[in-house]
Amino acid sequence: MPDPETNSLFPYTCTIFADYFQFYLQDEQMEEDIPDDWGDQLTAQMIAITPGIIGIGTARNMTVPVRIDLLKTRPDNDFASWDHVAEASLEIPSGQLVLAGPVDYLPDAKRFPVTPGNYRARIYYGGLDTISENGLEGEDHYSVVLWSDEYAEPEILKKWSQGNAKEIV
Repeated sequence: MPDPETNSLFPYTCTIFADYFQFYLQDEQMEEDIPDDWGDQLTAQMIAITPGIIGIGTARNMTVPVRIDLLKTRPDNDFASWDHVAEASLEIPSGQLVLAGPVDYLPDAKRFPVTPGNYRARIYYGGLDTISENGLEGEDHYSVVLWSDEYAEPEILKKWSQGNAKEIV
């Protein structure tokens, strides 16, 4: 990932309750329903996409740490310290990016002002092999970087498979 001091327009670190093993990035005005295959997408790829919403799968159904950075430019492709890396495009016409869990009350969810337009989101998943047997404890963490970019199909750049991450690019 690029040096946040030189490339990040804003960094934000928080925790979010990833109920149902997921949390969302979405445009504030998004009102579309989640597609029927959402759970299948999250299980198979750890990411689910519908226009205006990106669902990010998590390794635990608990509160997890998340970092979000809006970058000036596309990040580098150094995935060595990450277990899984995925990308998807997100249109944010309202100029308000929302970070929320599935049971969060949307009007109270965290918002980030951005220039309205199309963005690419890269999601980095780390510590996935640290989850306890009961799924309650772990050092999993998630980092989302966004930058202004044209629409592109979703991609899995590095795939995690229970204890064995593999490069796909």
